Amino acid sequence: MRGLVAGLAGVTAMTAAEKLEQVLTHRPSSFVPGHTLERLLRLPSKPDRERLWMNWTMHWGQGVLLGTVRALMAERGVRGPVGSFLFMNLRLLNDQTLENATGVGALPWTWPVDEQMIDLLHKAIYAFATGLAADRLVAGPAGVPARRKPWPAR
Repeated sequence: MRGLVAGLAGVTAMTAAEKLEQVLTHRPSSFVPGHTLERLLRLPSKPDRERLWMNWTMHWGQGVLLGTVRALMAERGVRGPVGSFLFMNLRLLNDQTLENATGVGALPWTWPVDEQMIDLLHKAIYAFATGLAADRLVAGPAGVPARRKPWPAR
């Protein structure tokens, strides 16, 4: 349950960042999540305006559910910024596997560079916000990470 809460925190942070970025860049919303879910469920293709609920279901659902993985990582001692960095790659892998296996997406290195950077930034925000929440909500092994003295005391 704590992992779901962590995932919700992460996807909320990512969505807020996406909406802010869209105001600044004028980039339209992506309906790739909705079309991916549409293909996974073998539903007939419909225009984007008729798939908004499906788009949000996939967008929020993936983010919330993957939070459970980050919570397991935290519980096993894969915590902090390194744990979140590793988790970011898992999130990218999850998206790309589903999007490309269904034929909805394109390989990310074929995207324009600005879209690659935007996607990486959003996934980093998701991963680090989810990690911060998971690390606070889920107890890890004793002594992980190691406690350090403040820099001046070392």
